[in-house]
Amino acid sequence: MYRVLKSGEPQVLLVHPGGPFWKNKDLGAWSIPKGEYTDEEPLAAARREFWEETGFEVDGDFIALQPIVQKGGKHVSAWAVEGDIDAETARSIEFEMEWPPRSGRMASFPEVEKAAWFTLGEALPKINKAQASFVHQLAERLGIVIEG
Repeated sequence: MYRVLKSGEPQVLLVHPGGPFWKNKDLGAWSIPKGEYTDEEPLAAARREFWEETGFEVDGDFIALQPIVQKGGKHVSAWAVEGDIDAETARSIEFEMEWPPRSGRMASFPEVEKAAWFTLGEALPKINKAQASFVHQLAERLGIVIEG
């Protein structure tokens, strides 16, 4: 999701993963709202994942972006859509995992710890390195040149 401020400057919405492994990580840890899917259309999956990770429905004119492959081999398809949500009130669904490791105890954590708006330049060091392509593609679509 992106929005354009009254000043004309665009911002993108990024989410920070929840759970103990991401707790004190910032640069390179943020992501677009995303997830895995199998038996649904990719855009429908993207809309579902946006809701699961933010608690907000998303609709509008979706712009298909060129898919990327992340370092671990995960293929990510993405769309840009203009919109505006209150990132401070974003709430995600939770997942369970054994924590602490080998303790036999299960703990629940939010899939997304927080969401925030960033200018395109601010987003580049924050976002997962492979996903930076999405920020550059959006900038190109909006006719903006960004460094990074």
